[in-house]
Amino acid sequence: MGRLEGKAAIVTGGGRGIGRGISLVLAGEGADIAILDLDLENANRTAAEIGGLGRRAIVVRTDVSDPSSAESGVAAAIEALGRVDILVNNAGVAGANVAASKLTLDDWDACYRVNLRAIWTMSSALIPHFKANGGGKIVNISSIAGRVGGVGLAHYGASKAGAISVTQSLAAELGPSNINVNAVCPGLLWTDMWRGLEAAVGGDAAPEAVEQRRFFETYLRSNCPLRREQFPEDIGHAVAFLVSEQARNITGQALNVDGGIRMN
Repeated sequence: MGRLEGKAAIVTGGGRGIGRGISLVLAGEGADIAILDLDLENANRTAAEIGGLGRRAIVVRTDVSDPSSAESGVAAAIEALGRVDILVNNAGVAGANVAASKLTLDDWDACYRVNLRAIWTMSSALIPHFKANGGGKIVNISSIAGRVGGVGLAHYGASKAGAISVTQSLAAELGPSNINVNAVCPGLLWTDMWRGLEAAVGGDAAPEAVEQRRFFETYLRSNCPLRREQFPEDIGHAVAFLVSEQARNITGQALNVDGGIRMN
């Protein structure tokens, strides 16, 4: 039996990348999964993989930054799965790769809506259900970019730093209701989001000018003490631990899963 046998989880943005890795690991630990996503093609593909693991999976088209859509998505998940024990706020966007002086309000708002506000909309929609059931687990996916700012990442890094802060605030507020709230800060993963951030990290404004994979590996060798990349399932394993009974006394923490790039 897995550590999450009999549990049900919502994973936002669970159709691809880190979200897919989280969904599959949680399912492998015994959880049924509701994928709340706007990308239905990838979400349905991941749901089929979860079904292949012998777990139930549903897909609900949800704009996690919109309160009414978040509430509808949560209600659909509860109706389909019977209950929800775990919320993973994974949905995120990288935003434009531009210097802070050239960012527009639209650039800022895009990161804020999905990377930060959605944590509040989704958590707010599910907290009453958790309280009625005697507790629950929330994990917010932040980033090591939320630990230290960087050129071209002002809006993205600020939204991810905010995700860590709101994690701590929610943990303090919800602890008496037996609701654990933690964050995971991924490092460098070869996903679509990395390819969006690459120009900013690499100091090149034109991503097409960079041989992406070679730069990715070079950056890892120079900056990662373990000298190896992180994979979506690595993030999934961290999440699975934090939502398990083994982590029942852990709350308000932000765990880096980055091979040692950020040691804080």
